[in-house]
Amino acid sequence: MTQQRRAAAPGQKGQFTGRHMAAIMVTFFGIVIAVNVLMARFAISTFGGVVVENSYVASQHFNGWLDEARAEKALGWKALFGRDGSGRVAIDLRDAAGKPLTGATVTAVAEHPLGLRHDESLTFREEAPGRYRAALENGRWRLRLAANVAGKTWRTVGDVQ
Repeated sequence: MTQQRRAAAPGQKGQFTGRHMAAIMVTFFGIVIAVNVLMARFAISTFGGVVVENSYVASQHFNGWLDEARAEKALGWKALFGRDGSGRVAIDLRDAAGKPLTGATVTAVAEHPLGLRHDESLTFREEAPGRYRAALENGRWRLRLAANVAGKTWRTVGDVQ
């Protein structure tokens, strides 16, 4: 007994042709390419790639930066970042023993994490022992903080929302 296959007439359901396969392949690779182009565009538009203007000149200062970082770490100072009830940025500065750091000159540069807003320079005012405040627009910000007390400089980075 021989089995015979019946070919479906053109236009009938169930027929898978080379054109179907070609359409699937073109659609698949079209989506992959479109997503790759979109992701590459986002990557290029959010980070310019420049960390320092001249890497050779920066390398000449690297050991000095390491020495400064060691000296700052040895101070043992800490900063707590937050917002007060009025929406201003509040920084609590403490020494290694946990006592408030008073009389400090505190400045910061507020950077938006995605670069959607311009950087803002902040100057903090001491409102209570070790508690410093400055006005900053609501949103998520990364603060590069510098505190100067009695000739000693300490730097840190923190996030506020």
